[in-house]
Amino acid sequence: MESDFPIPSTIEVASLAETEALGRRFGAILAPGDVVALIGPLGAGKTHLSRAIAVGLGITNPRAVTSPTFVLIQEYHGPVPIFHFDAYRLSGSREFQDLGVDEYYEAGGVCLIEWADRVATALPARYIRVEIEPLDQSRRRLTVTRVGGEHS
Repeated sequence: MESDFPIPSTIEVASLAETEALGRRFGAILAPGDVVALIGPLGAGKTHLSRAIAVGLGITNPRAVTSPTFVLIQEYHGPVPIFHFDAYRLSGSREFQDLGVDEYYEAGGVCLIEWADRVATALPARYIRVEIEPLDQSRRRLTVTRVGGEHS
């Protein structure tokens, strides 16, 4: 797929507005079946990036995209369904799989998984890894790579 969002890439953003713009561009290239593993420390901006990705995927109410920390899964309906997970409170991959994650992977939507490194063995064979590294209060470095075989 031709896009202005090359993968792999390492991108630095200097502000929240730049993060939002990047997330919208990234969301616009995602397709049904894509799984995005979001990795970064507390406060890195995983939920904020997820919200911007959802906008890029066509969600019309970005305020509806909130952290699923306590509910574990949020579903958003739009042109492409979005399944937004938060693995922070889970004890590991087995507990994540007990949520029925494999069914979500096959449901024809886009899966966004915050704290994906905590459930790495439950990730599918192919996914897009997004590592967010805070550089200071507002700047972030995002490293985006494809993991596993061929991607569409």
